[in-house]
Amino acid sequence: MTTTRFAPSPTGFIHVGNLRTALMNWMIARKAGGTFVLRLDDTDPERSTRTYADAIQEDLEWLGLTWDRIERQSDRLDRYAAAAEEMRASGRLYEAFETPTELDLKRKKLLNMHRPPVYDRAALALSEAEKDALRADRGNGVWRFKLDQERIEWTDGILGDISIDAASVSDPVLIRADGQVLYTIASVVDDTEMGVTHVVRGSDHVTNTATQIQIMAALGYDHPAFAHHSLLTGPQGEALSKRLGTLALRDLREAGIQPMALLSLMARLGSSDPVELRGSHEELIEGFDLSHFGAAPTKFDAEDLKPLTARHLAGLPLEAVADDVRAAGVPDALAGQFWTVVRENIDTLADLPGWWSVFADGATTAPEAEDAEFVRDAIGLLGQPPYGPETWSEWTSAAKEASGRKGRGLFAPLRRAVTGRDRGPEMADVMPLLQVKPRG
Repeated sequence: MTTTRFAPSPTGFIHVGNLRTALMNWMIARKAGGTFVLRLDDTDPERSTRTYADAIQEDLEWLGLTWDRIERQSDRLDRYAAAAEEMRASGRLYEAFETPTELDLKRKKLLNMHRPPVYDRAALALSEAEKDALRADRGNGVWRFKLDQERIEWTDGILGDISIDAASVSDPVLIRADGQVLYTIASVVDDTEMGVTHVVRGSDHVTNTATQIQIMAALGYDHPAFAHHSLLTGPQGEALSKRLGTLALRDLREAGIQPMALLSLMARLGSSDPVELRGSHEELIEGFDLSHFGAAPTKFDAEDLKPLTARHLAGLPLEAVADDVRAAGVPDALAGQFWTVVRENIDTLADLPGWWSVFADGATTAPEAEDAEFVRDAIGLLGQPPYGPETWSEWTSAAKEASGRKGRGLFAPLRRAVTGRDRGPEMADVMPLLQVKPRG
C-alpha cells in the first residue's frame, strides 16, 4: 500500500513552502488510495510546543488535508535508541568530541586548501583512554554515522538519476552531545517502521537523502521512493524570507485567502501544467502528476492568490457564505439578493461589510470637482427608497435630459455617488438594495 507522510517540526507555524511538501505527499497517497501520515518531528523539547503542534493540525484541517494517522516522534525515542545501539554494535556509529570552534577551524583550513570541508574522522583514531579523558574534560561527544565512502545512487521522482559521492560528505551527526536525537536518524527509523513508500520533500534535502539511504541499509532496510521538489523563491527570484511578507498559512487565512485558491496554486506551481482554479480536492488529485514537476527554483507570488480567491468566491452559492453575509450585517431577507450582486465584485469575504455599508448607510466618496454640481442636481431628481430594478434607468434618463450629459460623463459620476466606486455590479441590481438615498 502506498504510504506517504508530512513531518513538520512543531517549532513554528507552517508556511507555503511546507504546504507544498504536505500537499504533494497528500495527493500521492489519496490518488493511490493509500495512507497519509502526519508525523510531528518534536524531538527538540526546548523548541517544540503544543501550541505549534495544534496550529499545524488546524492549518491542515482548514485546507482539508486530513490524515489517516498521527505520530509524534517524542513517543518513539526508544525506537531511535535501539537503532543507535545497533549501529554502535556494528561499528557504524562513533563518538566525536570536537568543539564547534575546532570544527570551524578544520573547515576553514580545508577550504583554504581548495578541498571539500569534510569532517576528517579524527575521532576514529582515539583510544578508549583518550575518549575517557575527553569526556571528563568536555562531557559527552556527538555520535556520527560512518559513511561507506562510495557513490550513493537513486532515481529521483523529480530530479531523475542522482549520484552522490559519499566521500564528499561529512559523516552526519545523528545524536547530539546532550542525547537529543536528530532528524536524520529519527526519520529513517520512522519511515521504515511506518511503511512509508514515497517521500517527497524539498531539494535542500538531497544530501540528507543520500546519507539516509546508507543509514537504512546499515539497519537492514530498503529505502522508499524519493522525490525532491524545487524550492520556492519570491516573485523576482529572491529567497523567501519574512521580509517579503507573511507567508504562514494562518496569515494567508487571516488575509481572506480561500483554501481552494491556495491549493489550486500550490498543486501546479513548478510543474508544466497551467495553474487552474479547482472546485474540489478530487479535481486537484485527478490532475496531479509528480513527473510534471521540474527542478528549477519556483517563483511564488502571494498576489497570485487574490484573483484565484475572487474567482472561487464568485462561484459559490449563498449557502457556502451565509454566515459571513449575516456577520456583515445583511438581513436574511436580503442575503440572496446581496450575494448575487456582490459575489463577482469582492476580492475576499472581508469585503462584504464594506459593500453592505454602502447599501445600508450610503457611500462617502465625494464627487470630482467638475462633477459636484451635476451629481447634486441629479440626486435631487431621485426619490426616496425603496428602489426597484427600473430605478437606475429612469433616474439616469432624467439626469441626462436635465444636464445634457451622456455616456461616461453621465453614468460614471452617478455610479460613484451611489457606490463610491468607479466600477462594480450592474447598477440596476444595486439600486433595489439601497436602504438610504445617495448623498451628493
